[in-house]
Amino acid sequence: MMDLISVPVGTIMWIPRLQPCHRSFRMSTPKTPPHTADIAELEPFDGLGLDCVFVVTSRRQAELALHELMSAGVVGFDTESKPTFQKGQKSAGPHVLQFATMEKAFVFQSACVESHPVILELLLSAELTKIGFGLGGDLHQISNRFGIRPAAVVDLDRSFKKLGYRNSVGAKSAIAMCFNRKLLKSKSVTTSNWAARVLSERQLLYAANDAYAAIRIYHALCHEVPGTSAS
Repeated sequence: MMDLISVPVGTIMWIPRLQPCHRSFRMSTPKTPPHTADIAELEPFDGLGLDCVFVVTSRRQAELALHELMSAGVVGFDTESKPTFQKGQKSAGPHVLQFATMEKAFVFQSACVESHPVILELLLSAELTKIGFGLGGDLHQISNRFGIRPAAVVDLDRSFKKLGYRNSVGAKSAIAMCFNRKLLKSKSVTTSNWAARVLSERQLLYAANDAYAAIRIYHALCHEVPGTSAS
């Protein structure tokens, strides 16, 4: 059976009605994600290494990334923005937009104007399904910065709610439930300067694996019911 899932802005997509993958985290009704203390005891999630992370710095690189991502059809997606610390201060983000396949991740920086046509094509394409967690804020910032409504977006947090989880299920909880691993996310990296001209290795790995975690979760869920897809 399939459930209709939508996000605040963007194209409505289909997502399978599936159960969490890893048996040790199956929950009774009402369903709740695993506790933070339980997740902390798990072994680290095996994410992408730097050799699989590609920073797009030119129009040519952007076009190559476009070809690979469109060929994948379904990708993990997320954005990062320089944090604001003053009341009423508006973010100029997103400063980083990342897309991941099952093998690699492409990191776009919005300061690279040459890559904007490709960024817009990826976001607007109804042929490229973009999978992520808690994308409401990301989509709002994209709308403010680029003036567009991204298409073909699936928010897995909303999908887990349709599965009966009463609390928000983010990437860390989903990775624990599906793979019995913990997704390492450093608060110092989360609140770092994402508008920097050159991102640090820690920032690149953080951004890439946020998107990579989403596509891994998507495929893990679909594996529960062979033959299902996001379309």
